[in-house]
Amino acid sequence: MRVFTSLALGSVLALGVVAAAGAATPAEPIVDVGRLDYGLKARALAPGVWVVEGANADFTVQNGCNIINIGFIATGKGVVVINTGVSKRQGEQLRALIARTTPEPVIKVVQLNLHPDYFLGHQAFADVPRLATPVTRAGVAREASAYEDNLYRLCGDWMKDTKTLAPTVDWEIPSGGQARSWKVGQREFELREWTGHTDSDVVLIDKQSGVAFVGGLVFATRIPTTPHAKVGPWLESLKALEALGLRTVVPSHGPVHQGAEGIAQTRRYLQWLDGHFKKAAEQGLEMNELLRTPVPEEFKGWAAFSTEYTRNVAHLYPVYEREVLKRGR
Repeated sequence: MRVFTSLALGSVLALGVVAAAGAATPAEPIVDVGRLDYGLKARALAPGVWVVEGANADFTVQNGCNIINIGFIATGKGVVVINTGVSKRQGEQLRALIARTTPEPVIKVVQLNLHPDYFLGHQAFADVPRLATPVTRAGVAREASAYEDNLYRLCGDWMKDTKTLAPTVDWEIPSGGQARSWKVGQREFELREWTGHTDSDVVLIDKQSGVAFVGGLVFATRIPTTPHAKVGPWLESLKALEALGLRTVVPSHGPVHQGAEGIAQTRRYLQWLDGHFKKAAEQGLEMNELLRTPVPEEFKGWAAFSTEYTRNVAHLYPVYEREVLKRGR
């Protein structure tokens, strides 16, 4: 069994991106473990556009393993849901929340990448089309079983009856960040697909409001997850994303914020990590030695540092070691 140990979040700094940008206070869920109630709340970012914020913390039984920001948008013809959460129960509670928030029915679900908290809530949306890129659909088919096993281990009863319900429709988006216009009801969206965090990272921008759901390309005041990461392409994708001049940015993990600060934070971290790992590999350091080397205070203060940085080393440092060995030969 493959162990999936990415996507963990720690506590976010009190003065993070949200405070710096003057954004509204997140609608933190109030979890009832005894009742297995996620306490989901919808916060309006613009007319007809809502975010449902997850805990800025690691996967725990206490938070229901709900650590992802989910979106939904009323189009006049029905609701488009952006990701569905980590479990069948979360998907069901999300759908009930949507029904309480808008009279429009759910007509489409979109999945921005292959990671499990983007799609394990799909069971609650079995009656509507579920869209993902062909690359993401292939990734779900390849990795879903391992995701299920490990999340049952981490999250316990919250995962009861959760089984993968795969996306059903190929979401055709030009590669390389080229824009595709996508109209649903009275809403027009701009879609772009980049790589780096995974092999298919979709960004969805609501043209009417300027709200951008950027998935895993941007991490705000938290350490990025890297099980499928390629640092060079990721940095190129961030450069292209920044050039769009986004207004309101909804990352999958970390606070919603205004402008490019989350992009800049993610870039700073990846650039430091790239240089740090290259130097360590050239010096011949082993992983345990690398973990004992200093890390900038900025990054140590971000959410999930104690767990996610260790995973970054495990996921990525072997790539740098192999490159040094290849050059040596």
